[in-house]
Amino acid sequence: MRYGDGGGLNSAARERRELVRRRAGELFAEGVTALGVAAVLEVSANSAYRWRRAWAAGGVEALASKGPPGPDPVLSEAQLVRLRQRLELGPAAAGYGEDQRWTLQRIAALIATMFHQRVSIATAWQVMRRLGYTAQLPVHRAVERDEQAVTHWRRRRWPALKGSRGG
Repeated sequence: MRYGDGGGLNSAARERRELVRRRAGELFAEGVTALGVAAVLEVSANSAYRWRRAWAAGGVEALASKGPPGPDPVLSEAQLVRLRQRLELGPAAAGYGEDQRWTLQRIAALIATMFHQRVSIATAWQVMRRLGYTAQLPVHRAVERDEQAVTHWRRRRWPALKGSRGG
């Protein structure tokens, strides 16, 4: 099986697969059978037969990629650029002064404000993934935290209390 990557959902994988299909079209034009194409390109016979039908109906252009599956993205590339710039200003610039974290609910509200388009939390998550963001849990640290005291306690006091050889 040539496409063992689970479908290859990124653009590079689609381009790679399109090259394989175009090569199949060239082989069909040379008179190679569908089974011969399947053997040469290391694909399933079903794929080769499907490509041959498409090639016979529309030529090599019929073998071109149809683009990513699913619906079109909610936000355009230009809107994503504007959203990224706004997100980089931080939540305080958007009116969230009490907590300096972007949540999906806040991002959905920001999208609605900026682009007059309501989106679900799931869509806000997809937009953030398109922008390259990942889910992150903030580290909660007290403002009064004394790092030197914590380091000293971990290195000296804790081993002594624990009864380890390191203390």
